[in-house]
This record gives sequence, structure tokens and C-alpha cells, in this order.
Amino acid sequence: MCGICGQLNFSGNEPVDPETIRRMARTMFHRGPDDEGYFFDGALGFGFRRLSIIDLSGGHQPMSDAQESVWIVFNGEIYNYKELRSELECRGHKFRTNSDTEVIIHGYKQWGNDVFNHLNGMFGVAIWDVKKKKLVVARDPMGIKLIYYKLADGKLSFGSEIRPVAAAENSKPEVNPDALNLFLRFRYTPSPLTIFQGIKKLAAGMMLVVENGAVREERWYNFSPEPFSETISDADATEQLFELYRGAVKRHLLADVPVGILLSGGLDSGLLLALMNEHGRKWPAYTIGYGQSFVDDELVDAAETSSLLGARHHQVRLGQDEFEKALPDIVSHLEEPVASSSIVPMYFVCQRARQDVKVVLIGQGPDETIGGYKRHLGVHYGERWRSLPKVIQSFASSIISKLPRNETLKRGVQSLGFADRLERYQNVFSLQPAETVNGLFRDTNGRFPTLVEYIRPLESQMAQLDELGGFQMLEIRSSLPDELLMYADKLSMAHGLEARVPYLDRTVVEFAQRLDSHFKIRRGERKWLHRRVCEKFLPRQILKRKKRGFAVNVVDAWFQSSAKGKFNDVLLDNSSLMFQLLNPTPVKKLLDDHQSRRQDNHKLLFSLVMFEQWLRGIGLQS
Repeated sequence: MCGICGQLNFSGNEPVDPETIRRMARTMFHRGPDDEGYFFDGALGFGFRRLSIIDLSGGHQPMSDAQESVWIVFNGEIYNYKELRSELECRGHKFRTNSDTEVIIHGYKQWGNDVFNHLNGMFGVAIWDVKKKKLVVARDPMGIKLIYYKLADGKLSFGSEIRPVAAAENSKPEVNPDALNLFLRFRYTPSPLTIFQGIKKLAAGMMLVVENGAVREERWYNFSPEPFSETISDADATEQLFELYRGAVKRHLLADVPVGILLSGGLDSGLLLALMNEHGRKWPAYTIGYGQSFVDDELVDAAETSSLLGARHHQVRLGQDEFEKALPDIVSHLEEPVASSSIVPMYFVCQRARQDVKVVLIGQGPDETIGGYKRHLGVHYGERWRSLPKVIQSFASSIISKLPRNETLKRGVQSLGFADRLERYQNVFSLQPAETVNGLFRDTNGRFPTLVEYIRPLESQMAQLDELGGFQMLEIRSSLPDELLMYADKLSMAHGLEARVPYLDRTVVEFAQRLDSHFKIRRGERKWLHRRVCEKFLPRQILKRKKRGFAVNVVDAWFQSSAKGKFNDVLLDNSSLMFQLLNPTPVKKLLDDHQSRRQDNHKLLFSLVMFEQWLRGIGLQS
């Protein structure tokens, strides 16, 4: 796990400035405190910061083959590198280290750009082919690792974070209004946009190829799920998913440094810990909580899980004052605004875990792949709504639209009526209708983009999937990498900690995407198949608990409380930085409607507060 950056002058081929590359790398010291390295070849420069995880003495980067014909900078882990190494050795390749990085080099020499289809892991990687003067920059299929880039004046600048890309020009970029509009509507900025004008992020499973003075962006990960043609019994599906989980956890435990787990009180991380126990005991487990006075505190449940499964439990307690003081630093580490209250517990629990370990496993994934969110119920059963006579739909919609608050229900019902599949999906994701968000902007003459414009290329890949399967592909390719995995990467790496997600192993995700929706939701029960696996492996005391989330309800309450005080002030103060782009009048109306309980606007109001917090710390200091 590292930080990578680089620049290529692909147009004029003038030599890259070494000091520029060093300046870019210095902005990512937190990602790689163990080592640094540089490589220069005329118009190309690579920079690297290393957090040593595998082959501690032999994994220095940038790295090349013995002939120095291929150079690489790589951030991430390749979990099947030993198998690939054996295959490549049988094909005559000679290795000088025990690192997974060198396997990518020889894999590229063997398979070219198709090397990425052979990798099972998480990665942001740049490969320089010296003979062809060709640069390939790629992001892993699930988007666990990040690649940001900018194309300007015949130069490509890229990095694991936005900071090095901005540092390449040593200037502060401007806010992109289109990206801001999408953020306010969806709580995250979908690839390839970022909140900054001119800086993009490579979408999951995509690559940039630069050769012969031109740049092209291609999708290298083209997995199109085909539903299982044969009938799979419940028992067979449960056993197959169980074995895939076991294999993924075994691979993700590969490390030459201490490993732990971020443990909630729920099933997903509990199962993860149980599977880890097949490879050792007494794993260090870390949970954040807010005291026993809160009903939704997870410390008690997580402590019981640790006791039942033999982990060494470490508790992190957070108070509201500490939370409010830390928020500006957290927002700064994110680089882009993210309106999820989970960012706060994630930051503090990673900070504590790094005192003992360099790697943690986290339970992200089953909700997206096996159908764990409430919205999945509406998507799954939406066809029944659309099959009702139009007069009944209209009557029911009119009654629901008049309800005070209940914005989630209103939005869900409204979204079900769209004939276009992607339009339905977009409106399920929306915090507010497009006209509400568009009306917040000072300049409303232009046309704002929609999420559909960025996800339309996925439509062909979801052609054979049922309604829920298609919606989950959107989550897996958009909201998961661009929101949840983005903040997990940045807030763990803010402390030099590597976070791994076994449930998002390629084998697991690709199997889940081929499953019919009745394996995911059955008789109103979410994550049906995942729960059957848990029943095989977890004690009854854990199975009977209700889902709590990552202590999010308490943090939401704190945000609500704070919003009545200083957070509230930024929405009422005409001098707030956000009002350079937004109109104060509709923002204040949102707040007034929320406080009067006519509407529940807390999610959009929280997004506005996070945007203001981000603007105030936009310096992008390292």
C-alpha cells in the first residue's frame, strides 16, 4: 500500500522536471512513511511513497525488470501473485524479488495490457514501456484504490490522491459546478468527475493508455454477468458463497506485518472474524462507540462478538466535542466532500488500529452485492407497483406526496414510475429531485449533467440482469468505489493503515452478480443468502442481533445537534463561501422547511454543511 504519482509530457516530449515529481510525492508522505523512490526517463517521471506490507526488504519502487525495459509504480495488493509468479516462471520469466509488484511487470511483458485481467487484488498502477514509449495507468475492477489525473498542455499528471495532481502545477484548481450539482444530489461525485475543474478520477476497471502522442481511455474490465443458466439449489448457492468467502479471506490475510479487523456489532464483520480464525486466533479487533447511554452504540455487541470468537478487543470512545473539532481535518483528508456520517468513526477507529497493526480487514461489500439496503426492497418489488393500474398508482402517489416529511418514501415511489431503467435507478439514489438541487445555484441558465449520462455505458453490461441485479451493478461501479471505498482508502491511509475488503474479492462479486434476486431478497428478508452463510458459521447470540450500522445513528444525532448551533450558522450566513456558487434564498428555505417539520431535508442540509467545511479547508495541504 503506497502513494504513486507521475507525469508524462506526451505532446512535445520535453524532459519532465524532477523537482515537480518530488513535490508531487511529498504531498503523500502519510500514505508511505517507510520509503520513497523516483524514476526519470526523458519526458516521463514517476514518484513513489511506500507503506511496507509484503517483501519488506525487496519491494522498493519504482521497480523494473532486469533489462530495465518496463518500469512500474504500484499502489495496492495482488492477492494471487504467488500463483501468477509460478505460471510466469513456467513461461521462462526470472524474478529478483518476492514482491507482488514484480509479478505485474512480468505479467505485462507476457500479456501486455491484458495483464490486469489476470490480477485478483486492489490496485492503482502505472506502467512505463521504455521501448514503446508507452504509459498505461489503471484502476482495479472494484475501484478499491484510486487514480486521479489531469490532461493539460500535452501533459498527463496522475496520482493516488488529488494533492499530487494539483501540486504538479503548484496551483489551486477551481470548483466544478457540474460535479458540485451531482454531489449535492447524490452525496458523492461520480467518476470521471471530481469536485475540481479539470481534475478527473479514473473509473473502476478503466485504464489510460498514452502512446504515439495521444491519450485514450478504455475499459479493461468488461465482465458482463450472465445469470446462472442451471437451477442452483439454496444449499448449493450457500455452500459456493461460503467457499468463496473462505478463499477471499485467506488471500486477504497475506502480509508480512500485523493484521487486525475493524469490528462492528453486526453479521458482516462477525463472519469476517470467524473466517479469519481459520488462520489464527486472538486477532486484534477495533470498534468505535459513544458510550452506553446510546441505544445504538455497538461496543457491547462487538465486545460480545470478540469474546465469543476469541479476538483481542480494543474500544475507541468518541465524544461530540472531539468529533466537531476533528471534522475539518477529516474533510481535508478526503480531498472531496463526502456527505456520510460514517467518515467520523472510520477516521478515529483507523487512528487507533494503526497503533498496533499496519493492515485491517473491513466488512464492506455484502450490502451492495447480496442486497442489504432498504432501497433494495423498493427496487426488487418495484415491478409489482408498475403492474398496478395507472389510476391506482396515481391515487396512491398523490396521497404519499402530501405526507409531511417522509422524503425517502416519496422519492422511492416517484422513482418507480420511470420507464427507463437507468432513470429509475438514478432517482432511487437522489437525495432530492433535480429541480430542487438545480434551483440552489446562482447560475441556472446552464444545463446540469445527470448521473444517467455517466452510467449509460453500463447498460449493455446489465442487459441480462433482473431489476435488482442491474441496480446493484450501478452501486458496484459507481457509489461503492466513488463514495464508500474512496473515504475508506483516504481515512485509513491518513494514518498509514492499509484497509482490505475481502467481500469485494473479484471471485465473490462476480458470483453474486450472477445470482437471481430471490437469493438476495426473499419474503422481505434482505441479504438472504449471506445470512444463510452466517448461520453456518456464527454463534446464535450474534445471529439474533438487529443491524445497527457503523454507529451511524449516534453521529447523525450529533450532526443534527450541531446543525442547530455552529453548523446551522454556515447555512444562514450570507458570507459563507458556498454562496459564491449557490443562492442563499433557496438554501434557507430548505432549512426553514426542515426545522418546521414540513420536510425532512437533513441529508441535503448535511451535504451543504460538508461542502462549506470542505471549501474552508480547500488548501490541500499535505
